Amino acid sequence: MLLSLTGCDVPGVYRPARPAGGGPFTFYVSADGDDRNDGMSPDKPWRTLDHADGARFQPGDRLRLKGGERFAGSITVDEGEAGSGTKPVVIDSYGVGRATIAPRGTSGITVRNTAGVDIRGIALVGDRTSRREGVGIALRNSLSDNRRLSHVTITNVEARGFQNGISVGADDDAVAGFSDVRIADVSLHDNLESGLVVYGPQFRAERPAYAHTGLRIDGVRAYANSGDPRSDERNTGSGISLGSVLDAKVVNSVAHDNGAKSAADAEEGPEGIWVYDSSRVVLERNRSYHNRTGSRVDGGGFGLDNNVSSSVMQYNLAYGNDGPGFLVYSGMPTGAHKNNVVRFNMSWDDARKLPEYGGIVAYGTRMKSLDIHHNTVVMRTRSLGSAAAAGVRPPALRLRDGMAGVRVANNIFATDGGPLVSTESSYGRATVKLQGNDYYSTGGWAVEWGLNRYTSLDGWRTASGQETLDGGPTGVSDDPCLSGLTAPVTDGAGAENLVPRCEGQVPLGLDPRTLGIDPGPMDYFGNDVPRTPVVGAVQPRATD
Repeated sequence: MLLSLTGCDVPGVYRPARPAGGGPFTFYVSADGDDRNDGMSPDKPWRTLDHADGARFQPGDRLRLKGGERFAGSITVDEGEAGSGTKPVVIDSYGVGRATIAPRGTSGITVRNTAGVDIRGIALVGDRTSRREGVGIALRNSLSDNRRLSHVTITNVEARGFQNGISVGADDDAVAGFSDVRIADVSLHDNLESGLVVYGPQFRAERPAYAHTGLRIDGVRAYANSGDPRSDERNTGSGISLGSVLDAKVVNSVAHDNGAKSAADAEEGPEGIWVYDSSRVVLERNRSYHNRTGSRVDGGGFGLDNNVSSSVMQYNLAYGNDGPGFLVYSGMPTGAHKNNVVRFNMSWDDARKLPEYGGIVAYGTRMKSLDIHHNTVVMRTRSLGSAAAAGVRPPALRLRDGMAGVRVANNIFATDGGPLVSTESSYGRATVKLQGNDYYSTGGWAVEWGLNRYTSLDGWRTASGQETLDGGPTGVSDDPCLSGLTAPVTDGAGAENLVPRCEGQVPLGLDPRTLGIDPGPMDYFGNDVPRTPVVGAVQPRATD
């Protein structure tokens, strides 16, 4: 039973009165309802989203929209509302299928200066104005009391037609953002700037602070987020972009065909899945492919960008991207880009548009302590786009200046004629150390080492001092038996073309522990890593 008075605690703003008894309560909305109903059962639902948005939600309340129906308007859960991790406010669908929220020039669902919210089984579709100014689901913290807002889950959601599909942000005036955020099984596509974006205040290397903690992204599909051709001063068109996060994980997610309309004059470009201004981030078991860039930079699969530390890219697959498969980059002289790992990943035919990159690329100002090991990289010139027309062949591995303490071990670098390794300078071993890798080419062996070009492993080793351990030679130029040198990788299953098919003949690598490298618990497919591993992302399966 409703109270006799409606809630008008904010002048000029109507709020439906809460029922007597305290709650929590479940409210229903249906196209065949009536806003004069109490909204507390499927038989007496409210009719409009505008009416439901006036409710002040308390811990444990639930707002249910009838599945298969479309509701114009939006929902805002504001400061003073919502619940907790144990008693969240739930927004979901009931009946058959997902309900659709169709905002009019705004965001679909906004959670502002509060948390304790679960959003499930909802589709959000923006209009023309929302594509420029709205977000499918927006989490915002503008509080200035350094308090992170805890617990938001977003599951089984679709968001399309917005500036960003989902965004999680802390304003510059707010030190803290959100913690315990889980985003799973969502589809974010055909948005203007990005599928999923997380951001926070400007990073300060002298006092590193991160707005968000405990972020878990699992099973996100971010695709066809085009980029904004009018935004020529910043990057747009990424699938998943994370900034100002501590202790975050992105797993089992896919980013593809993003960034095609990003600005040609922009100094920054999009990536499929990338991280910046963050620490202790893991990108694991994801795929990123056919991502594009309208500019002359980026457009790659995965990236650890400015001011990233103690982070790992592992067990990922990148293929057919305009830019690098895996990029590790620091453009700022902060010294905050350090202690990162790229291991057990696969890259196939990346840098299709931008040959100045490569399969794996690392460079940057004051970058230090980077391990690149047990990756498989295949570059086929025959599949290149505009790069082939220019006669430029991207390398499997490209290293440029600005780094120190880089270790490259037990990788497979394979090409059909392009350079296996290309570096900006002839690095000493204190800067870059390559050991135990397999360098194989079907079209002419070459390493571009600074201003010099070498056509044999022995010649390069002798001149550079690379590929040695305790005075002895390391590394090989043996055939790793990869179908990917002749056959395409077209999907996740196609990664089998990057698995050595000559059992027992794959070259052995070095024990990474003797090199001071932690190999991690498993290979690309979940096999144990033996004490003496083979090269590349795939280790032999254990036999009984």
